[in-house]
Amino acid sequence: MDARASFDEPADEAADRRRRILAIIGGSSGNLVEWYDFYVYSFTSLYFAAAFFPSGDRTSQLLAAAGVFAAGFLVRPVGGWVFGRLADRRGRRFSMMASVLLMCFGSLMIAALPTHASIGVLAPVLLTVARLAQGLSVGGEYGTSATYMSEVAVAGRRGFYASFQYVTLIGGQLLAVLVIVLLEALLTNEQMRAWGWRVPFVIGAAAAVVALFLRRALHETQSADKAARKEAGSLGALLRDHPKPLLLVLGLTAGGSLSFYVFTTFMQKYLVNTAGLPTRTVSATMAVVLFCYMAMQPVFGALSDRVGRRVMLLAFGALGALMTVPLLTLLGHAGSPVTAGLLVLAALAVISCYTSISGLVKAELFPGEVRALGVGLPYAVANALFGGTAEYVGLWFKSAGLESGFFWYVTGFFVLAFLTAWAMPETRSGSHLAREYGMAGRRAGRGVA
Repeated sequence: MDARASFDEPADEAADRRRRILAIIGGSSGNLVEWYDFYVYSFTSLYFAAAFFPSGDRTSQLLAAAGVFAAGFLVRPVGGWVFGRLADRRGRRFSMMASVLLMCFGSLMIAALPTHASIGVLAPVLLTVARLAQGLSVGGEYGTSATYMSEVAVAGRRGFYASFQYVTLIGGQLLAVLVIVLLEALLTNEQMRAWGWRVPFVIGAAAAVVALFLRRALHETQSADKAARKEAGSLGALLRDHPKPLLLVLGLTAGGSLSFYVFTTFMQKYLVNTAGLPTRTVSATMAVVLFCYMAMQPVFGALSDRVGRRVMLLAFGALGALMTVPLLTLLGHAGSPVTAGLLVLAALAVISCYTSISGLVKAELFPGEVRALGVGLPYAVANALFGGTAEYVGLWFKSAGLESGFFWYVTGFFVLAFLTAWAMPETRSGSHLAREYGMAGRRAGRGVA
C-alpha cells in the first residue's frame, strides 16, 4: 500500500465532513430565514388583525387574518412547481437563492403596508399580495432545501444530517416567537398594535439578505448529466413515471403538516382563545416548548438511521391518532403555562417522528432528475390544503360552537398518515438517493467539494 495514500485518506475524509457541515449550515441559513418570515405573520396577527380587519369581534378579526395566512399556503403548489423545476434544471443553489430573495420582498412589503384606516380595503388586498409572494417562496424552499440537504448528507447518517432542515424550520419559528417576546417586554400593548408589529418583518427582510449571500457560496449537488435530461424538472414525467411516490408524499404531508401547525402556530390562538391564558404568557411558554422541540430533531433523525424511516412514520401516525382528542381536551382546560407547555411538548415529541425525517424520506423516493420537484410539489399541495388551513378550520369550529369536532378532524389525518406509512417501502437503504450517493457518500462529497 502506498504510504502517501494511507496518510491522505483520513485527511480527505475529515475535509469531506467539514465541507458537508458547511453545506448544511449554508443551506439551513436560508431555510431558517424563510420560515421565520412566514411564521412571524401568525404571531404578530394578534396585534395587527384589527388594523387590517377592523369590523367584528376579536375572533372574527383573527379569522380574517388566518384566512390571509391560509392564502399564503394556497399558492405553495405553484412555488413548489416553479422552484422545483428550477432546482432540477438549473441547480439546487440557484433555486434556493431565488426563493429567499422573493421572501425578502414579501417581508419588506408587509413592514411598509398602510393600514385600513389609511387606504381602506386596499390594505387587506395588499397584505394578501405580500402573503402570496411569501407563499410562493416557502412553497419552493421546502423541496429544494430538503433535496439539497439529503444529497450532501453522509450515507448511514442521513437521518441525523437531514433532521437539521426541521431544526432550522423550527428555529425560524422560535426566532419569530423570541422576537415577539422581546418586543412585548420593551413595548406596551398600544405600541405593539400601532407600529411594533412591523419590526419583526424588517428584521426578517434584513436576515434574508444575509442568507442570500451565504447561499451564494454553496456548491451544486445536481449533476450536469441529470439536469440535461429531457425529464429533468418535468411535471409530465413526474406524473407518468412516479405516481406511487407522489401519493405517498401527499398522504404523509397531509397528516404531518396539519398536526405540525395545530401544535405550533394554531396553539398560540388556542391557548389564548380557549384556555384563557394571557397572550404574553403563551408567547413565553411556546418559546420554551419550541426550543425543546427543535432540540429533539437530531435525536429522532439519528434514531431513524437505526430503526428505519417506516417504523418512525408508523409510530407517528398511530400515537398521534391515540393522543389528539385527550391532549387537545386537556389543553383547552389548562390552568397554568407549565401544564400547557408539557402537554404541547408531549404532542410535539410524537410529531418529531415525522418532522425529523420529513424531507429526507420524501427525497429518498425520487431519482435526481425530478427529486426537487417530486418532493416540493406534492408537499406544497398537501400543505396548502391541510397545513395552511389548520388555523382557519380550528377557528371556524370554535366560532360554530363545535370545537371538539376539530379534535376528531385532526385525528383523522393521523390515521391517514399511518395508512400511508403502512403502504410505503423502507427507504433507509436501496432508495434512489442511496444508489446515487452511496459508497459512504463520496459522490455527494465531490458534489459539495
